[in-house]
Parts: sequence; C-alpha cells; structure tokens
Amino acid sequence: MTTPFLGTEALARGDVTPRTLRSRHDRVHRNVYVPRGSVLTAADRGVAAWLWSDRQATLAGLSAAAVHGAKWVDPAQPAELYRRNGKPVDGILVHRDELLDHEVQSLAGMSVTTSARTAFDLGRRPGRTLAVVRVDALAHATGLRPASVDALIGQHPGVRGLRQLRGVVALMDAGSESPQETRTRLVLVDAGLPPPQTQIVVDDWRVDMGWEEFKVGIEYDGVQHWTDPRQHQRDIDRLAELLARGWLIVRVSADMLRYHRDVIVSRTCAALRQAGAEWPVVVRFLADGVA
Repeated sequence: MTTPFLGTEALARGDVTPRTLRSRHDRVHRNVYVPRGSVLTAADRGVAAWLWSDRQATLAGLSAAAVHGAKWVDPAQPAELYRRNGKPVDGILVHRDELLDHEVQSLAGMSVTTSARTAFDLGRRPGRTLAVVRVDALAHATGLRPASVDALIGQHPGVRGLRQLRGVVALMDAGSESPQETRTRLVLVDAGLPPPQTQIVVDDWRVDMGWEEFKVGIEYDGVQHWTDPRQHQRDIDRLAELLARGWLIVRVSADMLRYHRDVIVSRTCAALRQAGAEWPVVVRFLADGVA
C-alpha cells in the first residue's frame, strides 16, 4: 500500500525539499502527494482524500469499504467522503448527509463509516447485483451481520433506496470470496432455488457453495483454474476427492455466467434431482424441459 502524505508536513519535517517534492512525487490532490509512479489502490485514494480534507472528513462508501479491507474495490472510482462543507474536487465524491455518532469509527487513525453504515450506503445504490457484490465483499472482510444493517434501516426511515437495501441485506453472505461467486449465487436464487450455503467444508476441502444435505456443490472456476497448471491439477485432485465422498459438483465458468445462466440452473437442478431433492422448483424446471 502506498502512503499518501501532506507536502507541507513533509517539508516541515525535512523529509523532502521543494525540489524533490516536485521531481520525485506525484500530486494527487491539493497538498497531497505520493512517490512518483505509485499505483494507487482504492484504499490509497481514500487516505489521500481524507488528507485533502485536512483530516476533518469521514471516509465513506467504496473508500470506507476498501479501508475496512474489502477486496475488489475499483481504484478507478472516485474516493468518497462525508463532509459538511467545501467545494467539490476532481476524484473525490463528497456526501453531505448527517451521520449518527454510532455510524462512525476510527480506523487506521482516520474517521470512517462503520461497516454497517458502509453497507447501508452501498446497498442502496442503483444496481441490485452490484450492491450485493459490494456488501458481500464488505461482510467477508469484516464479519458484518445482516442484523447490524437492519438496525440502521429502522433508524433512517424514508431515505432513498431502502426497498432495494432490504433485499440486498436478505441476500448478503460473508462466505462469498469473489464477485463471480456472488453473481453465481444470485443466478441460483433468482431461479427460485433455496439460497445455497457458502464455503462448505468437506474434510480437507472446501466447496464454494451448495446444499450439504444433498451433497450438491457449485464451483466457480476463474481463469486461473484453467491457465495455472498447478491450480488445474489441484482442482482435478479436489474434484476426485469430492466425487469419492458422494458429492455432485457443477462447475461454472465466466462464459456460462455471462451468456448461459440457464445452463447453470439446469445443471444444478439436474444434480439436485439426482441427489434426491424434490423441491418444487427443481421438479418444475426439469419438467419444462430446460435441463
């Protein structure tokens, strides 16, 4: 992680000279610098924005999520702050809502919205799937529970986006380890299947998601599962061990998730039916001749 700093403070300490500040560092915001050529993460951009505010603002939204440790936060997105005054600036999104005292905490020496308030904000933004992806990542990093977000819903009646947020909270799952795992889970839930359990432990192995009672698992295979020889061999060994223990595994690729979601559902329903599941959605889906 790159550490942004205030130029005036670095000059006062003697860490840099006016010349080296200009020649060896890049200016991120007014008086905020990083070493020349630094590649900033979303958390770095949040720190830089907080310094720009003279340490007076509260990190929010995607910046707060990144500082809380959430993965998959796009560093190209603007940093986000809660700040009551000041003009807008390029690269920083300023929110002016009022925060309750218990919605703010100190993290890494900075004022940051709590994980619950961060989820409350991210879960209300347009795009239900993206909202679940973001809240899942935050929950995975922090252990956030739905009840903590539900409590805030009751304290902010009438704010925009609460209807979507309630659905997002009902779907959030801290066991999701990637955006594509979240999207795969939503494909299954949206088809009417019961929400699968995530990160099922089977002896020394783990299954991304599935229904343990029927020993049916769903595995999302990212590109590394096909291009990395060692990863590919581990996958072969793991699949063989799971099959030996009576598990049926449906493997999902990026292409299937993007273009052939019906195939994901049909193969999952077929595996569940083979394992003895008599859920109406499974029976109906197979009876429709989709599988």
